[in-house]
Amino acid sequence: MKNILKFLCVFISFFVFSQAKSVKKFPIKNAPKATVKKVPAEVKPNPDLVIINQDLPVLIPKKEDGKFGYVNQKGKFIIKPEYHIAVFFYEDCNLLNSPNPKIRQFGTKEYATVEKDMISYRVNKAGKRVYQFKDSDLGKCKFEDYKQQLYQAYVLNGFYGVIEKAKFVNAADYRQYQIYPQYEYLYIMEGDDTADPMIVASHNDMFGVIDVNNKVIIPFEYSNIKRNFSWKLGKMFEVTKDGKNYYYIDARNKTY
Repeated sequence: MKNILKFLCVFISFFVFSQAKSVKKFPIKNAPKATVKKVPAEVKPNPDLVIINQDLPVLIPKKEDGKFGYVNQKGKFIIKPEYHIAVFFYEDCNLLNSPNPKIRQFGTKEYATVEKDMISYRVNKAGKRVYQFKDSDLGKCKFEDYKQQLYQAYVLNGFYGVIEKAKFVNAADYRQYQIYPQYEYLYIMEGDDTADPMIVASHNDMFGVIDVNNKVIIPFEYSNIKRNFSWKLGKMFEVTKDGKNYYYIDARNKTY
């Protein structure tokens, strides 16, 4: 009986050993590495570009010690004053239509035009000069249809008023005037809202701003208000009280 058990043990051991040797080892192929897409880092908004008034630009040109930079809506300088000229962040149609496709990006409203040492640049909202103007880069502007103004200034007996051109017929009828002539000077600012334009006016040798209903928007306390594109581009007015130092105010007469 013992001999039989020994024989069985030896037989089982031999069988197991032979089976283990017969197992083929297949080479492990290199599995393709899973491609991990890099997620671009989220661009964090600049906390200095605060928005208090939705109607205003986030950066506003401001002059200090004879040079221009840009302040935020709180009046803090974000781009240091070092330029002879600095305009609002706005589209440049010459660059938008550049013959060089790589240059067109600098024509968008994300950039502003500045000038230093007789050289013009486009800067981004961090103040970095990203492009220097070259004549060869400039394309032709494609002008949109001009928005015909509904109102115009009208002079009667040396005083300025406002009329609606399409309805005005008889100058002797005071009812046909939108604003009866009573100001020393009037200028209708260009803007997108032709039905409710801002009007620079002069009264008692001082300048202010009124609307077409003769409501005073900006009080008559300035020695001059520039008749430029500041309202159209930035919903702001460029004013001065001493005739020399100009600065921007909004429609609430807040200074920047």
